[in-house]
Amino acid sequence: MTAISNFEFKRPIWQTAIILTLGFWLSASLVLDWVIMPSLYLSGMMSQAGFTTAGYTIFWNFNRMELLSAAIVLTGALALSKTRYHWSIGSIVLSVLLLTIAVLDTYFLTPQMCAIGVQLNLFEAAAIPSTMNVLHGSYWVLEIVKLVAGGTLLSWCWREQV
Repeated sequence: MTAISNFEFKRPIWQTAIILTLGFWLSASLVLDWVIMPSLYLSGMMSQAGFTTAGYTIFWNFNRMELLSAAIVLTGALALSKTRYHWSIGSIVLSVLLLTIAVLDTYFLTPQMCAIGVQLNLFEAAAIPSTMNVLHGSYWVLEIVKLVAGGTLLSWCWREQV
């Protein structure tokens, strides 16, 4: 009953920060992409005039969280590259890729999709422009790349191969 365990993790603090941040970020992305947005779509909210405003508000907040997460991951990868001898340049490349995706989502895709989706004429029937499909396709390609890159980096950090 009085046995004390000497088991402890030997991970650097930056590696733990990367693991926790990537876990939170990727799970939040999956919830947003596979639960929240399909629920809004199936409930008929896309056909309402306020959908663009609601979508922009959701994505504005989420994109800022993504930028913060990407910055933490990149900072952690750079810090680990300076403190460990067997670091991988691949982790820095994947971190920069994640930051690039977050910047593209925040400053290009979300504002463009919201600008295209705004209905300025109240008497005209709402129609989805063809360019919206191209932007949605770009968003999904970036999401897949983000999930693959983030999952790979998370797996490397978990196995201590950073």
